[in-house]
Amino acid sequence: MVTPPGGPLLWIGLWELEQGPTPFGSDEDLSISLPSADSPPLAGTLHRSGQEVRLEPANGADLRIVDGETITDIIVLENDRSGNTTYVELGSLGMRVHSEPGTDRLWLRAWDTDLPVRDTFSLPESFPVDTDWRIAARFEPYAEPITLTVPDVTAGTIEYRAPGELVFQIDGTEHSLIATATETATSFFIMMWDSTATTETYQAGRYMRVDMPDEDGWTTIDFNRAYNAPCVFTPFSVCALPPRANWLQLPVTAGEKRPTVPVY
Repeated sequence: MVTPPGGPLLWIGLWELEQGPTPFGSDEDLSISLPSADSPPLAGTLHRSGQEVRLEPANGADLRIVDGETITDIIVLENDRSGNTTYVELGSLGMRVHSEPGTDRLWLRAWDTDLPVRDTFSLPESFPVDTDWRIAARFEPYAEPITLTVPDVTAGTIEYRAPGELVFQIDGTEHSLIATATETATSFFIMMWDSTATTETYQAGRYMRVDMPDEDGWTTIDFNRAYNAPCVFTPFSVCALPPRANWLQLPVTAGEKRPTVPVY
Protein backbone atom coordinates (compact mmCIF):
# COMPACT_ATOMS: atom_id res chain seq x y z
CA MET A 1 0.00 0.00 0.00
CA VAL A 2 2.50 2.58 -1.21
CA THR A 3 -0.22 5.19 -1.72
CA PRO A 4 -3.83 5.13 -0.52
CA PRO A 5 -5.80 3.44 -3.34
CA GLY A 6 -8.67 5.66 -4.40
CA GLY A 7 -7.20 8.74 -2.76
CA PRO A 8 -9.41 11.02 -0.64
CA LEU A 9 -12.60 9.15 -1.56
CA LEU A 10 -11.53 6.37 0.78
CA TRP A 11 -10.43 8.54 3.71
CA ILE A 12 -12.46 7.68 6.81
CA GLY A 13 -10.85 9.83 9.46
CA LEU A 14 -8.43 12.62 10.28
CA TRP A 15 -7.44 13.14 13.90
CA GLU A 16 -5.07 15.84 15.12
CA LEU A 17 -2.37 14.38 17.35
CA GLU A 18 -1.63 16.13 20.62
CA GLN A 19 1.62 15.80 22.51
CA GLY A 20 1.77 12.62 24.59
CA PRO A 21 -0.06 9.29 24.20
CA THR A 22 -3.15 8.78 22.04
CA PRO A 23 -4.65 5.26 22.07
CA PHE A 24 -6.61 4.09 19.04
CA GLY A 25 -8.91 1.18 18.21
CA SER A 26 -12.59 0.34 17.79
CA ASP A 27 -13.52 1.32 21.35
CA GLU A 28 -15.91 4.23 20.85
CA ASP A 29 -14.61 5.94 23.99
CA LEU A 30 -11.19 6.44 22.38
CA SER A 31 -10.41 9.75 20.71
CA ILE A 32 -9.41 7.79 17.60
CA SER A 33 -12.16 5.25 16.99
CA LEU A 34 -11.82 2.87 14.03
CA PRO A 35 -14.35 0.45 12.46
CA SER A 36 -14.78 -2.71 14.57
CA ALA A 37 -14.75 -4.88 11.44
CA ASP A 38 -11.03 -4.21 11.13
CA SER A 39 -9.78 -3.16 14.54
CA PRO A 40 -9.76 -4.64 18.05
CA PRO A 41 -10.99 -2.38 20.87
CA LEU A 42 -7.40 -1.28 21.44
CA ALA A 43 -5.08 -1.54 18.43
CA GLY A 44 -2.23 0.54 19.74
CA THR A 45 -1.06 3.86 21.12
CA LEU A 46 0.51 6.77 19.28
CA HIS A 47 3.10 8.66 21.30
CA ARG A 48 3.89 12.16 20.08
CA SER A 49 6.98 13.95 21.33
CA GLY A 50 7.67 17.19 19.48
CA GLN A 51 7.43 16.30 15.80
CA GLU A 52 8.17 12.60 16.35
CA VAL A 53 5.34 10.07 16.46
CA ARG A 54 5.96 6.53 17.70
CA LEU A 55 3.51 3.64 17.39
CA GLU A 56 3.22 1.14 20.24
CA PRO A 57 1.13 -1.86 19.12
CA ALA A 58 -1.32 -3.49 21.53
CA ASN A 59 -0.89 -7.17 22.33
CA GLY A 60 -2.45 -9.28 19.59
CA ALA A 61 -3.21 -6.35 17.27
CA ASP A 62 -2.46 -7.29 13.67
CA LEU A 63 -0.83 -4.00 12.74
CA ARG A 64 1.50 -4.28 9.77
CA ILE A 65 3.81 -2.01 7.83
CA VAL A 66 3.60 -1.71 4.06
CA ASP A 67 5.53 -4.86 3.22
CA GLY A 68 3.23 -6.97 5.37
CA GLU A 69 5.54 -7.36 8.37
CA THR A 70 3.63 -7.42 11.66
CA ILE A 71 4.53 -4.61 14.06
CA THR A 72 5.54 -6.15 17.38
CA ASP A 73 7.70 -3.39 18.88
CA ILE A 74 7.51 0.39 19.13
CA ILE A 75 8.38 2.03 15.79
CA VAL A 76 8.73 5.63 14.61
CA LEU A 77 6.11 6.71 12.04
CA GLU A 78 7.66 8.98 9.42
CA ASN A 79 5.08 11.54 8.26
CA ASP A 80 3.97 12.04 4.66
CA ARG A 81 6.24 15.04 4.10
CA SER A 82 9.36 13.26 5.26
CA GLY A 83 10.08 11.62 1.91
CA ASN A 84 9.97 8.23 3.65
CA THR A 85 6.34 7.88 4.76
CA THR A 86 5.47 4.98 7.04
CA TYR A 87 2.24 3.28 5.97
CA VAL A 88 0.42 1.08 8.48
CA GLU A 89 -2.21 -1.54 7.67
CA LEU A 90 -4.93 -2.96 9.90
CA GLY A 91 -7.35 -5.24 8.08
CA SER A 92 -8.62 -3.21 5.12
CA LEU A 93 -7.58 0.02 6.81
CA GLY A 94 -4.52 2.06 5.98
CA MET A 95 -3.02 4.80 8.16
CA ARG A 96 -0.25 7.35 8.03
CA VAL A 97 0.84 10.48 9.89
CA HIS A 98 -0.12 13.58 7.91
CA SER A 99 1.74 16.90 7.99
CA GLU A 100 1.31 20.26 6.27
CA PRO A 101 3.99 22.86 5.39
CA GLY A 102 4.79 25.62 7.84
CA THR A 103 2.87 24.15 10.77
CA ASP A 104 3.81 21.90 13.66
CA ARG A 105 0.40 20.22 13.62
CA LEU A 106 0.29 16.49 12.88
CA TRP A 107 -2.67 14.22 12.18
CA LEU A 108 -3.43 10.53 11.85
CA ARG A 109 -5.12 9.91 8.50
CA ALA A 110 -6.98 6.64 7.89
CA TRP A 111 -8.60 5.14 4.82
CA ASP A 112 -10.53 1.96 4.02
CA THR A 113 -9.79 0.08 0.79
CA ASP A 114 -13.10 -1.82 1.07
CA LEU A 115 -15.38 1.20 0.75
CA PRO A 116 -17.84 0.61 -2.11
CA VAL A 117 -17.47 4.18 -3.38
CA ARG A 118 -14.23 3.21 -5.13
CA ASP A 119 -16.32 1.21 -7.63
CA THR A 120 -19.12 3.74 -8.14
CA PHE A 121 -17.42 7.13 -8.13
CA SER A 122 -17.22 9.27 -11.29
CA LEU A 123 -15.05 12.35 -11.62
CA PRO A 124 -16.82 15.71 -11.78
CA GLU A 125 -17.29 17.24 -15.20
CA SER A 126 -14.75 19.66 -16.63
CA PHE A 127 -15.20 22.57 -19.00
CA PRO A 128 -14.39 21.66 -22.61
CA VAL A 129 -10.67 21.94 -23.25
CA ASP A 130 -9.96 25.34 -24.81
CA THR A 131 -6.50 26.33 -26.01
CA ASP A 132 -7.40 29.98 -25.38
CA TRP A 133 -7.01 29.17 -21.69
CA ARG A 134 -3.35 28.29 -22.19
CA ILE A 135 -1.95 31.67 -21.18
CA ALA A 136 1.66 32.88 -21.42
CA ALA A 137 2.82 34.18 -18.04
CA ARG A 138 5.90 36.11 -16.94
CA PHE A 139 7.48 35.08 -13.67
CA GLU A 140 8.36 38.06 -11.51
CA PRO A 141 10.51 36.90 -8.59
CA TYR A 142 10.50 38.64 -5.26
CA ALA A 143 13.80 40.03 -4.00
CA GLU A 144 13.66 37.15 -1.53
CA PRO A 145 11.05 34.37 -1.25
CA ILE A 146 8.28 35.26 1.17
CA THR A 147 6.31 33.11 3.58
CA LEU A 148 2.72 32.95 2.36
CA THR A 149 0.32 32.14 5.21
CA VAL A 150 -3.12 30.95 4.12
CA PRO A 151 -6.16 29.64 6.02
CA ASP A 152 -7.16 25.99 5.77
CA VAL A 153 -10.49 24.19 6.10
CA THR A 154 -9.73 23.11 9.68
CA ALA A 155 -9.69 26.77 10.83
CA GLY A 156 -5.91 26.65 11.05
CA THR A 157 -3.24 28.09 8.78
CA ILE A 158 -0.61 26.66 6.45
CA GLU A 159 2.60 28.35 5.33
CA TYR A 160 4.09 28.12 1.85
CA ARG A 161 7.32 29.41 0.39
CA ALA A 162 6.43 31.90 -2.37
CA PRO A 163 9.35 32.92 -4.64
CA GLY A 164 7.33 35.31 -6.82
CA GLU A 165 4.27 35.96 -8.95
CA LEU A 166 3.03 34.90 -12.37
CA VAL A 167 1.82 37.91 -14.37
CA PHE A 168 -0.40 37.42 -17.42
CA GLN A 169 -3.05 39.11 -19.53
CA ILE A 170 -6.59 38.07 -20.33
CA ASP A 171 -8.58 40.22 -22.76
CA GLY A 172 -6.05 43.00 -22.40
CA THR A 173 -6.26 43.14 -18.59
CA GLU A 174 -3.24 42.22 -16.50
CA HIS A 175 -3.63 39.72 -13.66
CA SER A 176 -1.24 37.97 -11.32
CA LEU A 177 -1.11 34.89 -9.13
CA ILE A 178 1.26 34.26 -6.25
CA ALA A 179 3.25 31.13 -7.04
CA THR A 180 4.47 28.78 -4.32
CA ALA A 181 7.32 26.28 -4.50
CA THR A 182 9.82 24.61 -2.24
CA GLU A 183 13.50 25.10 -2.99
CA THR A 184 13.63 21.72 -4.76
CA ALA A 185 10.25 21.84 -6.53
CA THR A 186 10.04 21.21 -10.26
CA SER A 187 6.75 23.11 -10.68
CA PHE A 188 4.77 25.90 -9.05
CA PHE A 189 1.74 25.15 -6.87
CA ILE A 190 -1.06 27.70 -7.37
CA MET A 191 -4.16 28.21 -5.22
CA MET A 192 -6.76 30.14 -7.21
CA TRP A 193 -10.30 31.46 -6.84
CA ASP A 194 -12.34 32.91 -9.72
CA SER A 195 -15.92 34.04 -10.18
CA THR A 196 -17.11 30.66 -11.53
CA ALA A 197 -16.89 29.56 -7.88
CA THR A 198 -20.25 31.27 -7.36
CA THR A 199 -21.90 29.06 -9.96
CA GLU A 200 -20.05 26.07 -11.45
CA THR A 201 -16.74 25.39 -9.73
CA TYR A 202 -15.86 24.60 -6.13
CA GLN A 203 -16.86 27.51 -3.92
CA ALA A 204 -13.53 27.66 -2.07
CA GLY A 205 -11.35 27.68 -5.20
CA ARG A 206 -9.14 25.33 -7.20
CA TYR A 207 -5.51 24.30 -7.50
CA MET A 208 -3.07 24.22 -10.42
CA ARG A 209 0.46 23.12 -11.21
CA VAL A 210 2.50 25.35 -13.51
CA ASP A 211 5.88 24.62 -15.08
CA MET A 212 8.91 26.56 -13.88
CA PRO A 213 9.85 29.49 -16.15
CA ASP A 214 12.33 29.20 -19.00
CA GLU A 215 15.63 31.11 -19.08
CA ASP A 216 13.78 34.22 -20.23
CA GLY A 217 11.34 34.09 -17.31
CA TRP A 218 8.28 32.84 -19.20
CA THR A 219 5.99 29.89 -18.62
CA THR A 220 2.44 28.84 -19.54
CA ILE A 221 -0.54 28.68 -17.22
CA ASP A 222 -2.89 26.01 -18.53
CA PHE A 223 -6.17 26.76 -16.80
CA ASN A 224 -7.62 23.62 -18.41
CA ARG A 225 -5.65 21.76 -15.74
CA ALA A 226 -7.26 23.52 -12.76
CA TYR A 227 -8.41 20.82 -10.36
CA ASN A 228 -10.46 20.40 -7.22
CA ALA A 229 -8.87 20.19 -3.80
CA PRO A 230 -9.33 17.00 -1.74
CA CYS A 231 -11.89 18.74 0.51
CA VAL A 232 -14.34 18.58 -2.41
CA PHE A 233 -14.43 14.82 -1.98
CA THR A 234 -14.00 14.25 1.76
CA PRO A 235 -14.48 16.00 5.10
CA PHE A 236 -11.20 14.44 6.29
CA SER A 237 -8.81 16.87 4.64
CA VAL A 238 -6.57 19.80 5.51
CA CYS A 239 -7.00 21.90 2.38
CA ALA A 240 -5.34 25.27 1.98
CA LEU A 241 -7.60 28.07 0.78
CA PRO A 242 -6.47 30.55 -1.89
CA PRO A 243 -5.05 33.82 -0.56
CA ARG A 244 -7.07 36.93 -1.38
CA ALA A 245 -4.31 38.04 -3.74
CA ASN A 246 -5.14 34.99 -5.89
CA TRP A 247 -8.83 35.81 -6.24
CA LEU A 248 -9.30 36.51 -9.95
CA GLN A 249 -12.20 38.82 -10.68
CA LEU A 250 -13.15 37.04 -13.88
CA PRO A 251 -14.75 33.71 -14.81
CA VAL A 252 -12.16 31.02 -15.62
CA THR A 253 -14.33 28.69 -17.70
CA ALA A 254 -11.69 25.98 -17.82
CA GLY A 255 -10.66 23.04 -15.71
CA GLU A 256 -12.59 20.87 -13.29
CA LYS A 257 -16.08 21.77 -12.10
CA ARG A 258 -17.62 21.08 -8.70
CA PRO A 259 -19.53 17.76 -8.33
CA THR A 260 -23.18 18.05 -9.34
CA VAL A 261 -24.20 15.80 -6.45
CA PRO A 262 -22.60 15.72 -3.00
CA VAL A 263 -19.77 13.19 -2.74
CA TYR A 264 -20.24 12.80 1.04
